[in-house]
Amino acid sequence: MIKDQWILGIETSCDETAVAIIKNGREIAANVVASQIESHKRFGGVVPEIASRHHVEQMTIVIEEALNQANLTLSEIDAIAVTEGPGLVGALLIGVNAAKALAFAHNKPLVPVHHIAGHIYANRLVAEMNFPLLALVVSGGHTELVYMKEHGHFEVIGETRDDAAGEAYDKVARTLNMPYPGGPHIDRLAHEGSPTIDLPRAWLEEGSYDFSFSGLKSAVINTVHNAEQRGETITPEDLAASFQASVIEVLVKKTEKAVAEYGVKQLLVAGGVAANKGLRSELQRTFSEKDEVELVIPPLSLCTDNAAMIAAAGSVMFEKGIRAGLSLNANPGLDIEIYNK
Repeated sequence: MIKDQWILGIETSCDETAVAIIKNGREIAANVVASQIESHKRFGGVVPEIASRHHVEQMTIVIEEALNQANLTLSEIDAIAVTEGPGLVGALLIGVNAAKALAFAHNKPLVPVHHIAGHIYANRLVAEMNFPLLALVVSGGHTELVYMKEHGHFEVIGETRDDAAGEAYDKVARTLNMPYPGGPHIDRLAHEGSPTIDLPRAWLEEGSYDFSFSGLKSAVINTVHNAEQRGETITPEDLAASFQASVIEVLVKKTEKAVAEYGVKQLLVAGGVAANKGLRSELQRTFSEKDEVELVIPPLSLCTDNAAMIAAAGSVMFEKGIRAGLSLNANPGLDIEIYNK
């Protein structure tokens, strides 16, 4: 009889204190997230010091709740997986040190996990991964196209050169006087308007899979300011729809081209902006007739930061023999290709 594998994952890269337990790499036994959105909303964004303090307050509670949900004790856990980076260094440190304490006290292997690898592996909790595959990662701090030829091997073929898509959403939302986080508000507003305002698409140089949304963000801000100076009124719904149409067109077109060039069998969508209804709809429309490519988009609960994704990625890293010692430190600039073998 094959013994079940239980991985406990810890995620504190930004403003969610999350702990989860995954069975055999694919089954969620527990997934607990303590959100801090209400604390940061009045500041219009995440305040690192406040995020770190909340992580300290919530960490023990969230670990205990996850173990209770899974009906397990720490002695039954096979390994502790934790987000090493990237993220806010102070926030990462809380999770890393909690994981090291658990690993030391209970003599468990410590497995470091890249945050974006976690987002990609959230999809394995929905469907088994079919290689070679391409992952479109779209979040507040990252917009990337990642090619994978096998488990645990990541090749970044395109990335953001300035503002990530989620970052642009938040900045545009602020311009329209919407609360943080801005992405869901822009998405909702976009479905109430029409893309009637001409906004730029940054395709960059021929053949590039990189992304750039800074110019688009600036164009939206300039459009609003110019209208105010002329005493004109811009319909927020139409501006949101025009902005979202520009973002989605660039994301989908570049992804479609990369899928064809790399001949992948599967397209995974990952990150907080993967929860965007407009993006999900356009990806489904674009790839619904491409029988040779399976499109996988995780449910909304697995798009935003959570620890189930860290435990899922940690399960693969654990099987590959990747371990960290008690000298493990937070690495806010961690490269996703660091563990390729």
